[in-house]
Amino acid sequence: MESIKLHVLGGKTSGALESAPSLGKTGMRADGKLDLRFRMNRGKTTMRVVEQRPPLKVVRGFELDDGECLAHIHNVSGGVLDGDWLDLRLDVGSNARAQVTSTGAARIYRSRGDISVQRTHIHIAESGLLEYLPDQLIPFRNSRYRQVTTVDMAEDAGLFWWETVAPGRQAHGELFDYDLLQIETEVYARDRPAVMENVRLEPGLRSMTSSLRMGPYRHFSTFYMIRIGWPQARWLKLESDLQALAVRLTEVPKVIWGVSTTAAHGLVVRGMSATGQELPSGLLAFWSSARREIYGRSAVPPRKVW
Repeated sequence: MESIKLHVLGGKTSGALESAPSLGKTGMRADGKLDLRFRMNRGKTTMRVVEQRPPLKVVRGFELDDGECLAHIHNVSGGVLDGDWLDLRLDVGSNARAQVTSTGAARIYRSRGDISVQRTHIHIAESGLLEYLPDQLIPFRNSRYRQVTTVDMAEDAGLFWWETVAPGRQAHGELFDYDLLQIETEVYARDRPAVMENVRLEPGLRSMTSSLRMGPYRHFSTFYMIRIGWPQARWLKLESDLQALAVRLTEVPKVIWGVSTTAAHGLVVRGMSATGQELPSGLLAFWSSARREIYGRSAVPPRKVW
């Protein structure tokens, strides 16, 4: 898509975003932070809350059958408000296995002049595994939102991470009515870049319904699957298998899927849907197939709590 720009491979660039922005036109914002540590303890992963500052909150970690720890991230504001600055940190220790999800869609409320920012830093130590599976992101009319995610992965570390973006509140007649949506992603494998991507969408300047961008589609998903040190030949085999799955799941003009290897150590799956209804089941199908191949275990969708 024309609206996607890739960073030049090199040093880490997201580090420039290190301090909260000054107060803008509204004079009010939330400065939220959530810092979670996951550690392996006697065959089970436990969670420790290092710091928790509203509106971000976690209640507890739930033990899963295979010793993995499930955590639900709450935004007690009900969404991201104008000028909010949110800082999420996830640290997965050696051999620990964590599954992190949200309690509902991320609603990005309208802006009156400020940009809302979500900064996420993820560290996965040797042989650790993180499944980061948030609900969809919904940018409301006139919202301005920037999301910056940096992932550092050690040897044999694994990551399954999906992101789904809606065009707005379609029931309210909103269709690409947001002002700015910027999603910056950097994944480092043993301190070397594996994924670097910068998606900047400004529908008021460049129509999202153009055939050069979304065309007839309205919702899109991105799904990263990474395991550091996994042989490239196996990634190419898995790419072929998942591409065959993508062909089976594609139903033009309702939904289309595609699969590609990343620069190293992984795959990325992308999907676009006219209604968004087909994306969750498709993501689950790709996740289940890839998890069995990479880890020899079936995928377990996160239980939801409210």
